[in-house]
Amino acid sequence: MSSTATRLSQIALLLVRHRGLAGDITDAPELSAEGAGSREGSEASITDDARALASQLESMGPTFVKFGQLLSTRQDLLPASHTAALERLQDDVERFPTEDARAIIERELGASVRSLFSEFDDEPIAAASLAQVYRATTRSGRDVVVKVLRPDIRERVHGDMELLTQLAGFVNEHTDAGRRIGISRLLAQFRRSLADELDYRKELANLQAFREFASREDSLVIPEPIEDYSTASVLTMERLAGKKVTDVSPVERLDIDGTELAESLFRFFLRTLLVEGRLHADPHPGNLLLTPEHRLGLVDLGMVASVPRNVRSQLVKLLVAIGDGDGDESATLLAAMGHPLDTYDAASFRDEVSHLVSSTVALGSQLQAGSVLTELARLSGQHGLRPPAEMSMVGKALLNLDQVVQQLDPDFEPAEAFRSNMRTILTSGLKVSGGAAFTGAIEAKEFMEKLPRRANRVLDALADGELAFRVNAIDEERVLQAAHHMANRLSTALILAAITVAAALLVHVDAGPRLFGYPAIAIIFFLGAAVGGLVMVATIFVQDRRVRRERRAKEKRRDSRVEGA
Repeated sequence: MSSTATRLSQIALLLVRHRGLAGDITDAPELSAEGAGSREGSEASITDDARALASQLESMGPTFVKFGQLLSTRQDLLPASHTAALERLQDDVERFPTEDARAIIERELGASVRSLFSEFDDEPIAAASLAQVYRATTRSGRDVVVKVLRPDIRERVHGDMELLTQLAGFVNEHTDAGRRIGISRLLAQFRRSLADELDYRKELANLQAFREFASREDSLVIPEPIEDYSTASVLTMERLAGKKVTDVSPVERLDIDGTELAESLFRFFLRTLLVEGRLHADPHPGNLLLTPEHRLGLVDLGMVASVPRNVRSQLVKLLVAIGDGDGDESATLLAAMGHPLDTYDAASFRDEVSHLVSSTVALGSQLQAGSVLTELARLSGQHGLRPPAEMSMVGKALLNLDQVVQQLDPDFEPAEAFRSNMRTILTSGLKVSGGAAFTGAIEAKEFMEKLPRRANRVLDALADGELAFRVNAIDEERVLQAAHHMANRLSTALILAAITVAAALLVHVDAGPRLFGYPAIAIIFFLGAAVGGLVMVATIFVQDRRVRRERRAKEKRRDSRVEGA
């Protein structure tokens, strides 16, 4: 109980210290790096606040570190200074004893470490918030790395998520900022992402899938997972030799074909995203190795998101519209993809998007799609349009990808790469799965079967003068019900006012029985008016509260339908 109270106090302190941030999310006139100075307060204070937020999240443990990393992809929710600070969050933490790691491996795999591996290095090569990584050699002589989930990490994360879910429900229910941001939906997305990272069977499946996707690219290599040595808490995969892309010196770069590697990586990313619907959400330079064979190795596939078909289709259209400099079409597509809030300003949003797209086209070969998408996400949040989470993640991934390709080939032009891969981009929007084609064929068959009968009914009704159209422009029943309630309240208020006036007049009548020195009839009228007024106020309070509750429940159902779509 004390640990729960301590955790709640930490979260409450975090919210209090950064309570002004929620208002900045959509109210600030300019939240980009260039426009941050237009906000009240100096740029230095904003940067200090962002660093403080990152440090506090880091000190609160793995759940909050991961949550901060998710928030770093949401330029539509946070100022650029804060997303920049959060993306530098480090989840390097204190190492747990190797004896515990060995015990977990033996419990999960059902055999001793000595019988599983001919060599097992007790010194971990990495210690992250969720796991530790060890070098090992199997009995067959295969060099591998073993990721071991931290002891009791699932229970700790589960406890944190329960507290965050309760707080999110309270914030959604009682604050405008919570409803505007959609904190419950954001937390649900985070919960799913974190659950995937805590189950290494998911990462094993990602490794297998991406190995198949990369089979067409000779320049790319993805480590092979070893299923017999892997469970939900232990993941074993082949070890790739090499160095991080960021550690490659200019002299070493002369020995590799950087242009080919950059183009291959870019092509692979576009195909997996737009054709296969799988997004490697964290392709930063630290997750890519340059092998001695001068190939690129992707070594961390824990953060892989599935992009729904409808979002992919809209992304394809959006990329084409941006490439053509069509700002109006870009704004239309963004409005269709997003969820408009009460503060959505369509005209202002269209003007801002048109200006942004036209100005980016002027950059020519220097155009970076990642920057454009993240800026569009920021504009959406600023103008009251909640974009799909996948769009921000794609923009962030493209920004990371741009850093990688710049390390490999400083002259690499993302715009030219998009043009050379336009066939992949366009055909991905035209690709139809076998299941979708089969369903469409069935619906077409049913349509053709029922069309003659339905057409005859319409023509018969038209000939008999019975064809009628019903348009539900407004909810007439609800309007009439509201008017009825208003009339009843007004009538009751007039009656109570009349009784009060009558009581005031009767006070001066010197006849009949008296009560407390006043005419009894006047006192009775006063008491009746007071009781009636209190009952009326209580009724109004209860009914209005019920209406607000029903409206919020309706908004939640609408949000869930939008998220499911």
